[in-house]
Amino acid sequence: MPKILICDDSAAELANLRSILTDAGWHSVTASNGAEAVQKAAAEKPSLIFLDIIMPDMDGYEACRQLQSNPDTKSIPVVFVSSKNQKADHIWAKMQGAKALIGKPYSSDQILDTLKAYS
Repeated sequence: MPKILICDDSAAELANLRSILTDAGWHSVTASNGAEAVQKAAAEKPSLIFLDIIMPDMDGYEACRQLQSNPDTKSIPVVFVSSKNQKADHIWAKMQGAKALIGKPYSSDQILDTLKAYS
């Protein structure tokens, strides 16, 4: 079964994304901060990572840079899911190595369309 890593410091967001993915037949693994996401990505080898930007300890941008610099995880597509949704945020997300940025609030269709495009 395909596996997705979801990283967000909000338990409600994790539950919402997990529900969308489970309903679509995907298995999900969760992390609550960037450092945990980097560790779980290396261990779990997900097909795609949904990553929040604003989190304590290590933000999503730093986590994305670490994922991109690691030979074991650099091929895993990263998609930011964040309330940071200005044009500059989209540009900066791509500069960090992300494939896309989905703004919060999002629809389940946005999540699933992005999943189809990058996994």
